[in-house]
Amino acid sequence: MNFQPLGKRVLVERVEETKTTATGIIIPDNAKEKPLSGEVKAVGSEVENVKVGDKVVFAKYGGTEVSLEGKNYLVLNIDDVLGVIK
Repeated sequence: MNFQPLGKRVLVERVEETKTTATGIIIPDNAKEKPLSGEVKAVGSEVENVKVGDKVVFAKYGGTEVSLEGKNYLVLNIDDVLGVIK
């Protein structure tokens, strides 16, 4: 992929959550909320706290959705990244 976020931004691919409940009920796509975590795919030159491959949690309404090479990603300002999942 040839995408380099500028400044203090990161490119994140959302991590899909399970599509069934603990009791086995299947949740339709239109009833699910979009996941609030993902994997960092690229970082801007001014980003110091995260690196490519990190799993992060981000703000619910942060970022801009983009489509690259047929996949959907989210470009987030580093301030919208709440933390790294260890």
